Amino acid sequence: RNMSSAGPEGRKKMRECDGLIDSLVYYIQGAIADHEPNDKATENCVCILHNLSYQLEIELPETYAQSIYMRRRNISSNDKTPGCFGTRSRKVKEKQQDTPLPEEKSNPRGVESLWHSTLIRIYLSLIAKSTRNYTQEASLGALQNLTAGTGPMPFAVARTVVQKANGLPSIRTMLHVSHPAVKKTAVSLLRNLSRNTSLQSDIAREVLPDLVSILPESVPGSDIVCETTASICYTLYNLTQSSSHNARLLLSAGGLPKIITISMNDSNMFSKASRAASVLLYSLWSHTELHSAYKK
Repeated sequence: RNMSSAGPEGRKKMRECDGLIDSLVYYIQGAIADHEPNDKATENCVCILHNLSYQLEIELPETYAQSIYMRRRNISSNDKTPGCFGTRSRKVKEKQQDTPLPEEKSNPRGVESLWHSTLIRIYLSLIAKSTRNYTQEASLGALQNLTAGTGPMPFAVARTVVQKANGLPSIRTMLHVSHPAVKKTAVSLLRNLSRNTSLQSDIAREVLPDLVSILPESVPGSDIVCETTASICYTLYNLTQSSSHNARLLLSAGGLPKIITISMNDSNMFSKASRAASVLLYSLWSHTELHSAYKK
């Protein structure tokens, strides 16, 4: 577990180690089957897989990258930006979301397992069944890592989480836990998922009222709450930007007074949350048909 957080070279060596990832997945599957999702070894295994999934999209060996991004060559090389979140270009994002996804291998091995639907379902199962905060946070964090880019792999993982594995109810439950790091990671995962336009209606229907409910009534009082608040605002921004229906849903959930209050604090400590709330307000105002409702 310690070694898996040693940086890019350490991650690369561990991903290439024959049988290591397969053994970790095998152990977790056994723990879930035996109804023991809370043991320490399971926590360690999930934390290792969480670390090995970090920056996976840009650190993949060329052989895997070619099989995953079959038609990515159609995208201008000028648009490629290395980094955890990939390129921000909307045009590129739309192209990549239209790219046919490779068929999953029925029996993945090694690094292929890290983004396979089998492991995605394992993470969601642990989120639902484990009561260990570190196990919950690592499972959410692994999914957050896998959905962080804008290429076909993150999009495929997001679609699996939302539509194929019905993961939103389990993630929604994590929004209401008392552990701040678990809540923060759950919100960050939803922020990544909400960037996919084809999933936004499902996400809004399932979790938008919950996101509004966990927004603080006043300016947050700690760094982690401030970051969580900013992430909630950006998630709501993604969900409402192109949908007046979702904006109306936010309004009926009582979100507007909270967002206004957060946006009005300009002290340095809370500027991240305040800025995010301001961006969200600006976007909400673009739905001109809702102006009278806003004013009321």
